[in-house]
Amino acid sequence: SSETFWTTTGMFPQEFIIGFPKCVKITKVAIQCYLVRTLRIERSVSKDPVGFEQCIEKDLQHTEGQLQMEEFPLPDFQATYLRFIIKSAFDHFVSVHRVMAEGT
Repeated sequence: SSETFWTTTGMFPQEFIIGFPKCVKITKVAIQCYLVRTLRIERSVSKDPVGFEQCIEKDLQHTEGQLQMEEFPLPDFQATYLRFIIKSAFDHFVSVHRVMAEGT
């Protein structure tokens, strides 16, 4: 539900990590967020959330009053953990409403 969300505390960068039970193949990652300016996505294939490598970094479009919806196709991509780093924002606070990972 887009009614629930995670919000930042006002300083950047901010990050959160999503873990999978094992290393999985991911074909696409999508995010719904608000007021995010620069987003970086990193992955780890380790058993623990360490040794991250950068996969994507993108400046998002400002969408006043609407959620930003971004999709990132990831061919031949495996991960045990995904780290999302919000490097900068269009305001003091941002929100993340949904993160989706497709794959096997």
